[in-house]
Amino acid sequence: MLAAMPPTPDATAPGAAVPDRGRADACPGALRLHAADDGGLARVRLPGGLLTDRQAMALVEAAEALGDGELETTSRGNVQLRGLAADCGAELADRLRAVGLLPSDTHERVRNIVASPLAGLDAAGNADVQAWVRELDARLCASDWAAGLSGKFLFALDDGRGDVAALDADVTLIAASDGPALLRLGRAAHGQPVEAGREVTAVLDSARAFLDALRGVGRKAWHLREVPELLPAGTAPLPAFAGAGAWPGIGALPGGLSVGMRFGRADAGQWRALVAASAGELRLTPWRGAVLPGAPADRLPALAAAGLRTEPGSAWERATACTGLPGCAKSLADVRADAARALERGVPAAGGGGLPVHWSGCERRCGHPAGQWVDVLATGHGYRVTVNGPATSAGTPADVPVDVTNEEMAEAVAEARRTTK
Repeated sequence: MLAAMPPTPDATAPGAAVPDRGRADACPGALRLHAADDGGLARVRLPGGLLTDRQAMALVEAAEALGDGELETTSRGNVQLRGLAADCGAELADRLRAVGLLPSDTHERVRNIVASPLAGLDAAGNADVQAWVRELDARLCASDWAAGLSGKFLFALDDGRGDVAALDADVTLIAASDGPALLRLGRAAHGQPVEAGREVTAVLDSARAFLDALRGVGRKAWHLREVPELLPAGTAPLPAFAGAGAWPGIGALPGGLSVGMRFGRADAGQWRALVAASAGELRLTPWRGAVLPGAPADRLPALAAAGLRTEPGSAWERATACTGLPGCAKSLADVRADAARALERGVPAAGGGGLPVHWSGCERRCGHPAGQWVDVLATGHGYRVTVNGPATSAGTPADVPVDVTNEEMAEAVAEARRTTK
């Protein structure tokens, strides 16, 4: 049996019990649109966050023709279109198929694969995991049983630097500098060594074992972490980076450029600027940004002029927010507007952005980060600020909430982000 796990990120509140899923998930996809208050929402899965220039432009043109003209990236490196008409599904699907973004109608919601966005671009990783991404995606779509996975089930392919290994995926494959790759199941503290050449097979076998185990006990679950007792524990210690939450950063990097989008949302002009600056490929990151492999540093000024984030060290680093009002009726506030005002006050945490911070309009906390993070929850009369996740290294409890007004929020959030990890 695996060791006890911390509360699941999709529990309704910090410390809430893991639910026993009594229904199939309603996660949106490219073919199953979600009816939001601002219109239909489509989520297009992008394994590894990979987009060619042609595919990126097809998404921009679809957003302009069918939606609100903007695209937003998600915490899994996928893309969402919003403001869609209820009858546009067929045309959207045709546009996606034409550029290879909808290879399987039956499996499109389960193509949830994150990968180290800087893999192959610098010397920090141990493997170019893009080959794993392509193989896993193709075999996933070709496996009849895989259609039974939840649209929330996540695969992570880490090149050894520890970035996506910290995202609490259901199945994580970690490349090693010497020796075999390690397979981590859920939040297990240990991994399973994988024979060279069988890495993707091991990933798929683990996902299938999860579904088989659920059928064996007659239970429904969306995530492996919800039923850790049903799958074997690993035997090999994980590398020291696990849980560190490394991320690409912003600006000129070895092998390309990295830019950020405010709350992951960018308009058509900004997306066109990304395509113009790219060298043919974009890699969307789980941190709601984009890496442009091979793009030279002299293209940063044009990206900054378009309104994209190109300078590191600001309060906007790893700052996210749910949709909030007016797009979501469940929200108690226009959280993105409130969060933007707080961040624009220019009160960064010490050493740059500090802990990740996420604004939520309700207790569902949609899209919040993994690990330790600052939870800013709308209450209807202000916000409640909490450092969510494990206790700090100094042993201070991390879950003491502070209620603040909008005017007090910037300072309270900056202080919380300084919490020692």
